[in-house]
Amino acid sequence: MIPDGYTDVAARKIASVVTYLEMLERPTPGDVSSSRILSSEVRLRRVRNPGLDWYRALFRRAGGQWLWFSRLKMTDEQLAAVLDCSTTEIFVAEREGSEIGMAELDRSQPPNVELVSFALLSEAIGKGLARSFMTELLDRAWTDATKRVWLHTCTLDGPTALSFYRKCGFRPYKRAIEVADDPRLRGILPEDAAPQVPIIR
Repeated sequence: MIPDGYTDVAARKIASVVTYLEMLERPTPGDVSSSRILSSEVRLRRVRNPGLDWYRALFRRAGGQWLWFSRLKMTDEQLAAVLDCSTTEIFVAEREGSEIGMAELDRSQPPNVELVSFALLSEAIGKGLARSFMTELLDRAWTDATKRVWLHTCTLDGPTALSFYRKCGFRPYKRAIEVADDPRLRGILPEDAAPQVPIIR
């Protein structure tokens, strides 16, 4: 248990506050006409058994600015085992034929579905596409067998991430502290990634 007050984090480490959120029923669109307009903006393409190099490149593009590293530190064998699993669903979000984001669902713990990753590429941020992207993804996540969709976000993610998920209907239910080796100092990400998070050697 972490004591109250400040706790030092060792050099060469990063730390974040993680918030877990869940959705216990399929969302209902507030306005059918506007939801149709929104859903027409973004299309999801499922990628089955993606190549490791392709996946890692997309993962870096989507998450490097937020210090995503969990999949980048995996060996080829570890990553292939996740991506080739029948309960893993990888999606690329596209608009007008261009890739704008990526997402991943994990159905390995039914009736729960984990939204493992959700990100717009940097060039698509700020264009009002996130809600359309999430609408399409939740439509895939919720099936007759789904009872709960959950995710976690942290203070290293984009500054509007938590409020966005709440606006989409997710409810916060738990917090945690995550401490890890700085992936930039391990060579997993370049040292100029996520300049908003200073490197402490």
